[in-house]
Amino acid sequence: MKNIKETLSNNNYPGRGIMLGRSADGKHSIIVYFIMGRSENSRNRVFEPCGGGIRTRAFDETKCTDPSLIIYSPVRVLNDITIVTNGDQTDTIYDSISDGGTFAAALMSRTFEPDKPNYTPRISGIVAEGGYALSILKSEDGSGTTCVRNFFRYEFENGVAHLIHTYEHDGNPMPSFKGEPKRVEITESSARELADSVWDALDKDNRVSLFVRFIDTETSESDTVIINKHEKN
Repeated sequence: MKNIKETLSNNNYPGRGIMLGRSADGKHSIIVYFIMGRSENSRNRVFEPCGGGIRTRAFDETKCTDPSLIIYSPVRVLNDITIVTNGDQTDTIYDSISDGGTFAAALMSRTFEPDKPNYTPRISGIVAEGGYALSILKSEDGSGTTCVRNFFRYEFENGVAHLIHTYEHDGNPMPSFKGEPKRVEITESSARELADSVWDALDKDNRVSLFVRFIDTETSESDTVIINKHEKN
């Protein structure tokens, strides 16, 4: 089991990533979401707080050429449930759970992104009192004809998180993430400390924005850190 720096530092383009888990002292649930970009349109983004979660917006509105896959709400909160995804499936999951449905059932209605030839996977996560789950929806053979939907459910374990990201590494087209989410050791004791570790591990040319939240397991109070390449908060 590697720490977050060892896991990410040798990959210059994992794309967008979600990491969920628990702090080493067992006192906080951990949520991490980061985005990277190669094109000017993808890099022209920042995270901003919105209703207990966050949303993306264009840093320079005049340079936003296609908002369809880059403007969305990555994190939304519903009671004691936190939803985090790399696209507008956040809203699909939120609406499903609000109506008595489930995380998995909501994602059965969705598929990978239509950005041929990459067919970027949709990655999603959910954190609740009893544990957390991750999912990836991706093109099964890279041709965009069929979708495979994988779901992973975890119990909380102190000092352990699981990381999933959209791409295995850089390429043309981009190769989708393979296998199970990566088991990562968490030694950082605060949201700021973990945010600094993740940000430092991401490729300096391609990193765009980062969200890290520590949620107190007893009080449900949260500490959030947002780092934007264009404007640090």
